[in-house]
Amino acid sequence: MITASNVSLRFGKKALFEDVNIKFTEGNCYGLIGANGAGKSTFLRILSGELETTTGTVIVTPGQRMSVLEQDHFKYDDQTVLDTVIMGNQRLYDIMQEKDALYAKPDFSDEDGIRASELEAEFADMNGWEAESDAASLLNGLGIEEDLHYAVMGTLNGNEKVKVLLARALFGNPDILLMDEPTNHLDLDAIAWLEEWLINFDNTVIVVSHDRYFLNKVCTYIADIDYGKIQLYAGNYDFWYESSQLMIRQMKEANRKKEEKIKELQEFIRRFSANASKSKQATSRKRALEKIELDDIRPSSRKYPYIDFRPERTIGNEVLMVEHLSKTVNGVKILDDLTFTLGHDDKIALVGGNEQAKTMLFKILMEEEEPDEGSFFKWGVTTSRAYFPKDYSGEFLNDLTIAEWLTQYSEIKDQTYVRGFLGRMLFAGDDGDKKVKVLSGGEKVRCMFSKMMISGANVLLFDEPTNHLDMESITALNNGMIKFPGVMIFSSRDHQIVQTTANRIMEILPDGKLIDKITTYDEYLESDIMARKRTIYTADIPEDDQM
Repeated sequence: MITASNVSLRFGKKALFEDVNIKFTEGNCYGLIGANGAGKSTFLRILSGELETTTGTVIVTPGQRMSVLEQDHFKYDDQTVLDTVIMGNQRLYDIMQEKDALYAKPDFSDEDGIRASELEAEFADMNGWEAESDAASLLNGLGIEEDLHYAVMGTLNGNEKVKVLLARALFGNPDILLMDEPTNHLDLDAIAWLEEWLINFDNTVIVVSHDRYFLNKVCTYIADIDYGKIQLYAGNYDFWYESSQLMIRQMKEANRKKEEKIKELQEFIRRFSANASKSKQATSRKRALEKIELDDIRPSSRKYPYIDFRPERTIGNEVLMVEHLSKTVNGVKILDDLTFTLGHDDKIALVGGNEQAKTMLFKILMEEEEPDEGSFFKWGVTTSRAYFPKDYSGEFLNDLTIAEWLTQYSEIKDQTYVRGFLGRMLFAGDDGDKKVKVLSGGEKVRCMFSKMMISGANVLLFDEPTNHLDMESITALNNGMIKFPGVMIFSSRDHQIVQTTANRIMEILPDGKLIDKITTYDEYLESDIMARKRTIYTADIPEDDQM
């Protein structure tokens, strides 16, 4: 159990938290939510002991081990993958190191033997003999193949490092698990595995995430940070949202009734205060009026952008034809003989663990890359396209203001018209005069959405658009994608966006082949296609090992 008592954190005169009291108990998973800047990550740092509070205390049940998801992807570059995971339980790793050092001594003494015996007993109590197999199991579940288990961390790519650091946090059955955005950079299969692992985890979990589906799946409580306080709600994210909205409606209704009562009393006082026969009643009503206090309803500090993609022309029946499209990179074929056509009602989710293959397909369709010889694709004459690339950094390497940047993509150069699109993306007033090169990651993403909206395109292509976005912006994007009447091709790690938006699933397999099915994502995951894939992947495994 971990408890925060009267915790406050101030930076100068500004209070980020004020007298926070909250208890996190065993057997529960707590989703820590709040607007950008509310202090979610900061509060995790307070709980972990990394950051000292201005006032108050954080108390962890004595003897309990806390594990924190590391954010520094280069911290363990000199360690092997397996050692990095086992180091998640530092005491166990230290015992293993000390044991090895003792047994390697050429002059092994009686004292060394006694110490080794003590270490062996503690090692056994900590289930140390299963450490390597447990670490390997976590890595396999997250999609880190066995040939990487003994590789040096510095040789792994960014996504692989994220998975190893996550396995490190999960290793050794910690009593308290703190995770800041654990699903970032994970593919959907790895996220699904993590969801199941957390559902079956018996200890305390506190997690910050912008993935609504993930929070709904794993959380038993939601801790909402707003105005420097933390309010605890039983249930998952959807239950929190409905509960919080219900509370606001109830408070508004109560205030409406109070306002009606105030008007009634004020009218009576006005009519009869000068009438001697009614003066006592008027006085009593005046006293009653003075006692009525309207509840202080503070609107949430959350701000939702308004994302609305409106195509300027209706799309025809011929949208996109792709025939025998292949692409080889560094001698490896990542797209192999893809053939498909798009209809005018298609909203396609590209899924699969090969991020490079999905990004390459987007680049080819946007004519930024050339496919292999023999490939063919053709866009319909009625189509116009807007593209959100995974790497959009080049868009902002200039000295333009936000308004000037967006104006260059608008056929209508009127500043009022352009700033209207910026206002929808929460760039109001003077915000439009900020230089684009100093924008945060989330602000740059919202600029890219403004560019796509102002284009009036009837075909939208998104390559992982939710990176750097807060929950409010993700919700707004999700709503905008659902309402969009044109054609869409997108990749996303956000399960809820994929499930609620796509009516067709395309999965690029590890060998570059394509599975194409008209279905929702949840139906696809349950389909016999997935069962056949599992059969293919385990075909070379002996039957006894598949049981």
